[in-house]
Amino acid sequence: MNLKNHLELQKKWSLETFGPGPKTLGLIDHIKKELQEIQAEPHDLEEWIDVVILAFDGAIRAGHEPEKIVDALVKKTVTNMLRKWPDWRTADPDKAIEHIKETEE
Repeated sequence: MNLKNHLELQKKWSLETFGPGPKTLGLIDHIKKELQEIQAEPHDLEEWIDVVILAFDGAIRAGHEPEKIVDALVKKTVTNMLRKWPDWRTADPDKAIEHIKETEE
């Protein structure tokens, strides 16, 4: 599968189906609903994918082209992999684990 091609298809379908424009507040509202569904059914892959699709749609509607979205996804993944993280064994499993922020001295 080619993610860039998939996002091109999603962009075309979304604009035809939901119309033009950023629709930011509507997308955020929909993501919030999907997150509630995930909370109720955390093992439901389809609900997780709904959030991914909505996030991609939001990025597209914010004016980012599919190729740039794929590039940003790869870049952010590498950035996160290079960051320092606290030991997950000591973290609260119900709270976000934040990367360790480097301070300049």
